[in-house]
Amino acid sequence: MAKRGKGTHSKPSERDVIPEGVESPDRTLFFNRELSWLAFNDRVLQLAEDSSEPLMERLKFCAIYARNLDEFFMIRVARLHEQARAGGARLVPDGATPGETIDRLNEQIRAQGLRHSTCFEKALRPALADKGLRILSMKGLDPEARAQVEQRFREQIFPVLTPLAIGLGRHFPYISNLSLSLAVLLRDPVAETENVARVKVPKEVLPRFVPLKGRTDFVPLEDIIAHHLGTLFPGMEVLDYGLFRVTRDADFTVSDDAEDLLVAVQTELSERRFGDVIRLEIQEGMNPKLLEPLMEALKLEPRQVYEEQGLLALTDLHAVLGTPGFPELKDPPWSPVTQPRLRSDPDAETHSVMAAMRRGDLLVHHPYESFSTSVECFVTEAVGDPDVLALKQTVYRTSDSSPLVPALIRATESGKQAVCMVELKARFDERTNIRWAIALEEAGVHVVYGIPGLKTHAKAILIVRREGEKVRHYVHIGTGNYNPKTARLYTDLGLFTTDPEIGADVADLFNFLTGFARPQSFRKLLVAPLNMREGLLEEIRRTAQAHSPEKPSRIQLKMNALVDPAMILALYDASRAGVKVELNIRGICCLRPGVPGVSENIRVVSTLGRFLEHSRIYLFERAGAVRCYIGSADLMPRNLDHRVEALVPVEDPSLLAQIRDLLDRSLADNTHAWELQAAGAWQRRAPQGEKRWAQAELMERATRMVQASSGRPLP
Repeated sequence: MAKRGKGTHSKPSERDVIPEGVESPDRTLFFNRELSWLAFNDRVLQLAEDSSEPLMERLKFCAIYARNLDEFFMIRVARLHEQARAGGARLVPDGATPGETIDRLNEQIRAQGLRHSTCFEKALRPALADKGLRILSMKGLDPEARAQVEQRFREQIFPVLTPLAIGLGRHFPYISNLSLSLAVLLRDPVAETENVARVKVPKEVLPRFVPLKGRTDFVPLEDIIAHHLGTLFPGMEVLDYGLFRVTRDADFTVSDDAEDLLVAVQTELSERRFGDVIRLEIQEGMNPKLLEPLMEALKLEPRQVYEEQGLLALTDLHAVLGTPGFPELKDPPWSPVTQPRLRSDPDAETHSVMAAMRRGDLLVHHPYESFSTSVECFVTEAVGDPDVLALKQTVYRTSDSSPLVPALIRATESGKQAVCMVELKARFDERTNIRWAIALEEAGVHVVYGIPGLKTHAKAILIVRREGEKVRHYVHIGTGNYNPKTARLYTDLGLFTTDPEIGADVADLFNFLTGFARPQSFRKLLVAPLNMREGLLEEIRRTAQAHSPEKPSRIQLKMNALVDPAMILALYDASRAGVKVELNIRGICCLRPGVPGVSENIRVVSTLGRFLEHSRIYLFERAGAVRCYIGSADLMPRNLDHRVEALVPVEDPSLLAQIRDLLDRSLADNTHAWELQAAGAWQRRAPQGEKRWAQAELMERATRMVQASSGRPLP
């Protein structure tokens, strides 16, 4: 188990298990959380296998599948192994034991891994080569290319390599997480002994796929190193070698009683690199003389060793995706449009995001509509406005290039009150957030690191502006992170509003985050862990109670994951009452649809595509009225009970119509959508008539709205 720093603890899995003494739920009504996630990643793999997708997009999905699986092992599988060692745990919500789940995952991951490697080696690699983009082995190089590689090896690769002996009384070398290495079997002709050495492939400092000058050809870095092993071990005979890669436990939890959260997180980050090895990936056919010492040193069971065909670490294919040219192998480019109400009005004396907000609520849908001309302009405008008194923002995941956090620094420099709630525990973004937090504090911004025991996942910006003798609150609440990079890749919604009650709620939310305030109620927001769980359950109950044949009720929900047992049981009750329940869930779904007498009125659809579906929408239609929320929370125990989340109601009829249109398109998709069957299989939809692809339709809709607002004729 990974070492833990001062003020931390090593039991991060309690929220995932059924407490002792609590009756296990009916296992027939719930799917296993981890197996459901694996089914999601299988849908990603199916897109890589889909010959109707452009070749480079298929390569992208191949890389995404590998990256997803890495993170799954680092967090979820690592947690399962920890629970299995502790013994006695039963998992939420299906009641399976961790050991049972590990065994079932093991079987399915191996089958998926074979498909994944076959897809790349047998389909994508040769198809791309036919189009002129080749990933070559050293054996396949012509003399000119070989000379290039030989020079590159001498000048750039060889100087950074460090062979390390294994055995012979030497300490087993540290092997970093997700690193790629060669295990080398050597024979000493003088001593007539066999030895094993390890050579790390330095892909952190050199390209994993080495480009050849003037060509669109690449050679894997490990292949170049393997070809030159004789140079690395002069006087030794190289008998054999094999590639391997380790995945370590990267999970950690910071204790509620940590004396200094920043110090505690920094300590954990330094210790994370020493987490237990959870997975060992090896090249097919690795010599037992190489494999056995690795397994012994890393203390691995056979079920933790995964033999792969072809190249390892296909997540590194992301680098190849950036190869210039080949537009015919990619999706057509998409440039987000400016939301029509935020476009410049030449007849207006002034034009601003805040002026548009005063005229009514705004809904922006990324990446169809621009993040930079909406959210970024909103904050930039506030910084330059002399009547703005204060800016407050949450930061969960952002990027080094984000202009939003530097804007808070400029706001402080201009005398405004600037507050930033930085979540230091945002997994895999901790270091970026720590850098921003320190820079903000040094500039005088009030920085808060969150509430002990809770992650702050809410996405909120509050701007306080003096207007006459009063102040007005300008609010943005979104479903996605304030990250300009992911705003071009993830589908997210954001509401801009000056609603006084929402403004007061968001002000209370920030007081909750920055001080000792604990609001007893909110006017309109649903906030976890305070009132969101009961608020959503009550919406489901009311919708079920209002249903009748004359006035049918309907529930439409869109989210990333549905796991929480209480929410699932409430949806089952709504289905029993006759309510039509339509769920658009990208990833994990533990609800079992189509069970007679339980869930025959529930339909579950998953849509994937060129953008990552990330919006969370909760819509309840009853007695002719519609209640709709958007925000940061999925229906998982961690979101409802262990994070600060915010859902905001969307009340403007025109904005509600936009959301209904988005939901209807997502549920009608028949080209990039899968429907969950009662037995647990996800069946990909095939168009029976008109083809429907929600993301393409939404791109077209965004373009047409801009054309209509500009007065240009529609095509």
